[in-house]
Formats: sequence, C-alpha cells, structure tokens
Amino acid sequence: MGREEGGGGKGDGRKVPSWNRLSGMTTKEHGRRIEIRYSEAFKMEVVRELEMGGIAFDAISMKYGIKGKGTVSSWVRRYGNGTRGKVIRVESPGEINELKRLKARVRQLESALADANIDAALERAYTRLACRRAGIADVEGFKKKAAGQPGMKP
Repeated sequence: MGREEGGGGKGDGRKVPSWNRLSGMTTKEHGRRIEIRYSEAFKMEVVRELEMGGIAFDAISMKYGIKGKGTVSSWVRRYGNGTRGKVIRVESPGEINELKRLKARVRQLESALADANIDAALERAYTRLACRRAGIADVEGFKKKAAGQPGMKP
C-alpha cells in the first residue's frame, strides 16, 4: 500500500502512493489496455485539491499519474463545486443598456429588410402583370428599356 508508483523515489513529491487505484493492473494484455478504476474518495480529493490550489488539469494528472485526457475534467464536472471550468461574466449597467439598444436596432433592421423584400416582390409581381396586360412578352427587355428612360421605373 505505501509503495511508490513508477520510478520516482519516496521524497521527490512527483508521484503519490498507490492507494488511489482500485485495480492493480496497468499493463497491456493481448493488445488492449486494462482500465484503471479510481476510488470515489480519491476522485473527490483530486477535485478538492484542484479547486483549492488552482492547479492546471495537466499538472494534477501528471502528479497523480492519471493517464486519461478528459478524466480529471469529468471528475470536476461530477464532484466539483462549480468554481472550476465556468466563466462568470460581469456586466456594467452601461454594457447591459448597450446590449439592449443593439438588440432593438437589430430587430428594427430585420423588420426593415423584411419590408423591403416584400416591396421588391410586390414590384416584380406588378411589373410582370403590367407587361402581361400590355402584351409585352419580354419582361427583362422591358426592364432594361425602362431603366434607360428618365422618369420610368422598371
């Protein structure tokens, strides 16, 4: 139980005792890696140390010999108190007001764009209908002629 993992000496502080592992097998057997299981107490201790000390995920993984890339972060999500891995944004009242103003402006512009699209669709439909009633088969040709004449709107 008190034996050190790996090649490190007892006083080097880089490795911890093997009490953290429930299964002793960490070698490959028939080409497959055997899964290492950690105790709930060990997981909670790692998360507590991570949250209290502000240590990086990689550093704590190396310290305890945890090989999985997402293992420690999944423990933090499961056992953590929420202080690690979450971004807290603090906004001033001016930023909040600016955000509201910009959102209102976006709604206004979207509405204006929708109105412009409806107007353009109505104008195209009206031009087609007028050309049909006037006996003009080439609507695109009519638009080109009308664009060249002053006072005419295609």
